[in-house]
Amino acid sequence: MDGAQKSKIKVVSSKGFSQADRAEEANANMQRGVSMQVTEIKDYIQDNGIDSIRVDFSDIHGVNRGKIVPAYRFEEIVEEGITCAQAVSAVMLNNDIAPGSGVADEISYGDMKIVPDITTFSTVPYLDKTIRFIGDPVVDDQPWPFSPRNQLKHILAKYAQLNLRPIVASELEFYVFKTNGAGTCDFYCDKPSNVYTMSPRVDPQNIMHKLQQILSEMGYDILYYNHEFFQGQYEFNWKHSDALKMADQTFTFKNVCKELAHLENLLITFMGRPRNDAGGSGFHMHFSMNDADGKNIFDDPSGNMGMAETMRHFIGGIMEHAKASTAFLAPTVNSYKRFQLDSFAPYYIGWGLDNRTVYLRVPSERGPATRVEVRAGCASANPYLAISAVLAAGLEGINNAIDPGEPFEGDMYRESPDRFETMPLSLFRSLRELEGDTDFCDAMGKKIVQNFMAMKEAEIELYRSWVSDWEFEHYSYHL
Repeated sequence: MDGAQKSKIKVVSSKGFSQADRAEEANANMQRGVSMQVTEIKDYIQDNGIDSIRVDFSDIHGVNRGKIVPAYRFEEIVEEGITCAQAVSAVMLNNDIAPGSGVADEISYGDMKIVPDITTFSTVPYLDKTIRFIGDPVVDDQPWPFSPRNQLKHILAKYAQLNLRPIVASELEFYVFKTNGAGTCDFYCDKPSNVYTMSPRVDPQNIMHKLQQILSEMGYDILYYNHEFFQGQYEFNWKHSDALKMADQTFTFKNVCKELAHLENLLITFMGRPRNDAGGSGFHMHFSMNDADGKNIFDDPSGNMGMAETMRHFIGGIMEHAKASTAFLAPTVNSYKRFQLDSFAPYYIGWGLDNRTVYLRVPSERGPATRVEVRAGCASANPYLAISAVLAAGLEGINNAIDPGEPFEGDMYRESPDRFETMPLSLFRSLRELEGDTDFCDAMGKKIVQNFMAMKEAEIELYRSWVSDWEFEHYSYHL
């Protein structure tokens, strides 16, 4: 669709125009492009008998929120959006409203508009006659500052001012469970040592192939998928893309997984560690950096280890703000059950070359594939906030020429706190680290930080006051 649109849009030369003239011209061209896309989508709706439109957006958790509207209202919602209460970003997962979020009683539970971004148009193959858009929250005709997607766009605009375009690839691990009549769940595949396998023995309902088909129809360039290390654990990989598109795809991927599993009477979860007899699920993010011509500027054959100074500074910023950013990368109480020695999740904060025991790994490929991999992400993280956090920290490194030092060699799990700092090992500690890093908070956006902190402080209090099965089993008989 994009190629067809571009061929029909007339672009007038801006030579000799003022900056204001060029901005006005760019906006006019964008509007012509939007109008063309609207026309093509209207034709698609008519030609395919579409009767329903989903307009989705991400809350602070990364949960898919939104509404479905009749397809005949397409042009209306493109202009006006759909109305939702801002307080949706104060709703905790137990349905309580978190105090101090900035979006609830503080604003008298006011409304916002969710305006569909028509470049995110896709079909929903498992829903009949339905198409879908991701929307951007707007209040008083301005981007809503509490929106995770809006915040990522804000950070990307800062990179654009430097003529830099971040490229990202997501790797997501997750568990599949069979639900049973007792209200509990069993492993979908309950046999050990099935890592890097795919067969009917590890996927009896063919759920992974169905996911592949659905995602391909939705425009994903699937690289591969496989059974991961622990029983009933799987991983999907798809082709890298620009940061916003990858965040959109990751957000969508998680929702598609959960919806398809529900239709198949299964449960897919992206919890950090869902059971004591299972390991953690990560959200590994790969970052590279293109210039205006599409060249990966992290690559420098003449640089130390083939790395450009911009890449080293990007790493330096991530290392500098690793503790503060952890709250966004590991956003739940459960996330911290991943951070164990010998777990292939980071325990100490350091970086290394093709080393899976560190926080940040630089894979061995160079040239166009030169990149960094941040391994601290929990699968439960909101992809917009997780990608924003890494990019915000990296930009601080680029702007301030932060030197990351030398890469670590060896097994970092064998080190000690005397030499390397440990990860924040609880959500409470991560929030304190976030709170204390004012430069990083400013980079992430004060409204987002306020909302996130309020939600997570309330979550910690729920956890603190909840009596767990472990406590009863551990204490009740003897004490």
